[in-house]
Amino acid sequence: MLSIVVVSFNARADLERCLESLHATPPVHPHEVVLVDNHSTDDSAAAARRRADVRVIENDSNVGFAAANNIGIRASRGDLLLLLNSDTIVPPGALDRLVAALDADPSVAVVGPRLVDAAGRAELSFGPMISPLAEWRQKRLQRRQGQVERLTRIPREVDWVSGACLLVRRADAEAVGLLDERFFMYTEDVDFCASIRARGRKVRFVPEVEIVHLRGRSKASARAETDRAYRRSQIAFYEKHHPLWAPLLRVYLALRGDA
Repeated sequence: MLSIVVVSFNARADLERCLESLHATPPVHPHEVVLVDNHSTDDSAAAARRRADVRVIENDSNVGFAAANNIGIRASRGDLLLLLNSDTIVPPGALDRLVAALDADPSVAVVGPRLVDAAGRAELSFGPMISPLAEWRQKRLQRRQGQVERLTRIPREVDWVSGACLLVRRADAEAVGLLDERFFMYTEDVDFCASIRARGRKVRFVPEVEIVHLRGRSKASARAETDRAYRRSQIAFYEKHHPLWAPLLRVYLALRGDA
């Protein structure tokens, strides 16, 4: 069974589009949809409850993206887990093709699709392990749309794929203790994939499957808050994976006024 875990926080319009795309053309693969609402105030949970094919879990507070996904995973039953952002739209057949890509190679634990925006422009939704140099290169690449379009047409093994749409075998997710909840929002997907790769398992980018990602809508509505959340996760990531760099990062952010 495929368990589709969707986390939402005050994104009702996006959430309803996402759930409608899953309902209109559901995957052929046996599946369930579990929505974890992070204490939204826009009636997101109530809107989702009107759908008989969605199981809704309401948190008493906003526990963050990683923790909410873990709640959904623990409440689900599938041997395959799809982490899916509420601001995505799933085209017909996409999830079945993603499942087929994972099933094709038992050595692969995680697969991620090509993410595109509403106009079909590709997002750089995979990359190398986060480091100062890798972050610099990734930011430069993101500004070169033509290069992003070319890079995202090539299937490859990667260090991580975006948590906006990430398919993982439950056995692999549970073997690493699920997502690290010290990451409230951002970098939890990179850390999760790193933990899985550390066990000798593979992460694969699958460009033949496309998912629409309406990226930035929630961030645009609360930019300062999301920027602070990113900085906190960035520091936590460096403290965990690059402890010698973490103090320098704190100084750099302080000098920029981002601490």
